[in-house]
Amino acid sequence: MGSLLYRGMLVGLVAGLIAFGFARLYGEPYVDRAIAFEESHEAAEEAQSGHSHEDEEEVVSRKTQAGFGLLTALVVFGAGAGGLFSCFCSYAFGRLGKLNIMATSLLISASAFISVVLVPQLKYPSNPPAVGQPETIVSRTEDYFALILVSLLAMVLVYVAANRLKAKFGGLNAAIIAMIGYAVFMGIVYFIMPVVNEVPADFSADVLWHFRIATFGIQAILWLILGVGFGYLAERHMKKL
Repeated sequence: MGSLLYRGMLVGLVAGLIAFGFARLYGEPYVDRAIAFEESHEAAEEAQSGHSHEDEEEVVSRKTQAGFGLLTALVVFGAGAGGLFSCFCSYAFGRLGKLNIMATSLLISASAFISVVLVPQLKYPSNPPAVGQPETIVSRTEDYFALILVSLLAMVLVYVAANRLKAKFGGLNAAIIAMIGYAVFMGIVYFIMPVVNEVPADFSADVLWHFRIATFGIQAILWLILGVGFGYLAERHMKKL
């Protein structure tokens, strides 16, 4: 178990580094454009009000945020996610029918991506700077993480339901039935949870779209590398035993 945990964290660290490269090349230019939009609006408001914010200084510079800050966040998240991922895979291996460790790893990574990233972001997509009201940031954050928690718990129930239905319907049919149940349940949750749309009317649709694609891509890279990388290392480790 300890050696698999180490391998999971190692793969997560590598995934974080690769995701950082993608974020720097693809995502950060659109963050800069969003910040420029925000600053232009602030300048216009200052011109109208006659009040200036020139004396205010950034606590953390934009260069640090886009470089060391982003790198640290992704690497730490990747290593932590990799450690948890290895624990889930170790527990699931042998409990999901005849799946080998690679197939188990890919299945768990796909399930995590769907429940933690895809489903929550379809309801509450990521927004760049200058999008969203400061006074609603707490409620928006609470709604987003509540949706992640509900989606993740529902995905766990998918595995429980599929396992119980397997004897009656067969493995594949049981999995399909369980996933349909997940989709229906999350559709109801979507309907119940509040709608949030605070994008300014004059905000660039191109910047918004590419920022959301970049955010989605970062997570896709992380979970894909975790699934493939951990499956490969765990498979090699088991062959040596």
